[in-house]
Amino acid sequence: MNNVRKRTSLKDLAKELGVSIATVSRALRNSPEIGKEMQEKVKTLAKQLNYRPNPFARSLRREAPKVIGVVVPNLVTHYYAAVLDGIEEEATKHGYSVISANSHEDKEAEAHIIDNFIDMHVEGIVACLSQETTDYSHFEEIMDMGIPLVFFGRTCFSDNISSVTANGDEAAQMATQHLIDTGSRRIAFIGGPNHLDMVKRRKHGYLEALRENRLPIDRNLVACGKIDYEWALQATKELLSMPERPDAILAFNDIVTFAAFTAIKDMGLEIPKDVALIGFTDDAHAAYVTPRMSAIVDQSNLMGVTACQLLLKAINGDSKIYKKIVPQQLVIRDTSAKCSNANNK
Repeated sequence: MNNVRKRTSLKDLAKELGVSIATVSRALRNSPEIGKEMQEKVKTLAKQLNYRPNPFARSLRREAPKVIGVVVPNLVTHYYAAVLDGIEEEATKHGYSVISANSHEDKEAEAHIIDNFIDMHVEGIVACLSQETTDYSHFEEIMDMGIPLVFFGRTCFSDNISSVTANGDEAAQMATQHLIDTGSRRIAFIGGPNHLDMVKRRKHGYLEALRENRLPIDRNLVACGKIDYEWALQATKELLSMPERPDAILAFNDIVTFAAFTAIKDMGLEIPKDVALIGFTDDAHAAYVTPRMSAIVDQSNLMGVTACQLLLKAINGDSKIYKKIVPQQLVIRDTSAKCSNANNK
């Protein structure tokens, strides 16, 4: 049996007292904004629960280096690693260090990471939502406390928080148009959870291309579920087992793309003759498979640099809400064209 006790956080104190984290934090600092009675309640509970301020956090507030926190859903993918590289590159230029943490696409893990960042008194936070996150209360707490926050990729509170996103709708429409121009007609879209804004944007672009070309929209060709290799592998095989199977697939991200690529080959089908394929994925991996992958490529390093720039603006007192878009690039290789005539419709 595990008898290790979880360290009490500011959030634990706030929940017990039914107040905000900001109130608890101010009470512990004897802020004049908080009444004496509330200060005593907070301090008494903190003593009872053995709350201890993070010594690392105290040192960060006294001396260099200044630190920003970054939370990503899946650090092992090239996209998030490249974004983080861009954040670190820009942060270093301005005398900041970066602490990164991986939510593993788990909402509870994401909330715990945010708690840790708050306890550490990071100067600001850059975040990309996990695919499970539909309750954004942990980010609301950051906003209430006035901690600078910037989202990238997958976002929420778009009217109140600065963000950096890609032009996924335009890129998906361009990619779908390319598939149509080169002979595909039954084009499937395989995506992640429908509540994610990134999924919505890419699916919208796909549907717009079908509408503009007066191709029927078949709901059976749209599979949106989990950002997970095994799920995407099975979803692809189910699509390819239909009586009228798709003759092309637009895949949401690198995990989904390579699951689809594997499923097509597992079923003995030829790419692109039987099934054409374009995926949102990183350029390096796309270039080294056979056949070479046509891909929609993020400028992920630039996204990281831009996100860090926006965070530093907020840390330095800029209260403006920025919505930056970093364009994606369509790279055509060998997996997408059924015919060589790009004007064939």
